[in-house]
Amino acid sequence: MATVKNNIVTQGLSGKLGNQIVFRSGKGGRTIVAVKPTFTESFNPTQLAHQEAFRQAIAYAKSARDEAIYITKSQGTTMNAFNAAVADWFNKPEVLEIDFSGWTGAVGQTIRVQAQDDTFVSSVKVTIRNDNGLMVEQGNAVQADGLWWHYTTTTLAQSGIFTITAEVEDLPGNSHALTRSND
Repeated sequence: MATVKNNIVTQGLSGKLGNQIVFRSGKGGRTIVAVKPTFTESFNPTQLAHQEAFRQAIAYAKSARDEAIYITKSQGTTMNAFNAAVADWFNKPEVLEIDFSGWTGAVGQTIRVQAQDDTFVSSVKVTIRNDNGLMVEQGNAVQADGLWWHYTTTTLAQSGIFTITAEVEDLPGNSHALTRSND
């Protein structure tokens, strides 16, 4: 793909030339020249799954392109807010770390979760389960500083082995969970 700059002959062209070259107009009035894509008649299951995922991303982006976060993210780049929303839909958030070194099972103690996303982490939920798998408590963490979120415990946890799960979610609804144990 070639990008044409300041060429009065190709400026503003769009469409195809012959059966080989395609002209497109990009952000900021740039003209993009590319080889005409070729399409096959049948798609394998992986390609069909990706096409469906892309359809869902487009549907999300149509409803989210006016969100201030996507408008801000696209400023100063070659993408627009719609493209930023599509990219966010495809990029899932991630829980990087669960730090429960300051938690002894008492009420009012903090469990820290480090989470990130390419655009915005919208929520972090913490679940504590005992060694039988029964839920002790569950709730939302609050953003502290940088990538860190804090969850303050509300239930006294008797001694034993516990698993703590942190689940992070981004604006399009993508999620990721990480589970750690105190054993």
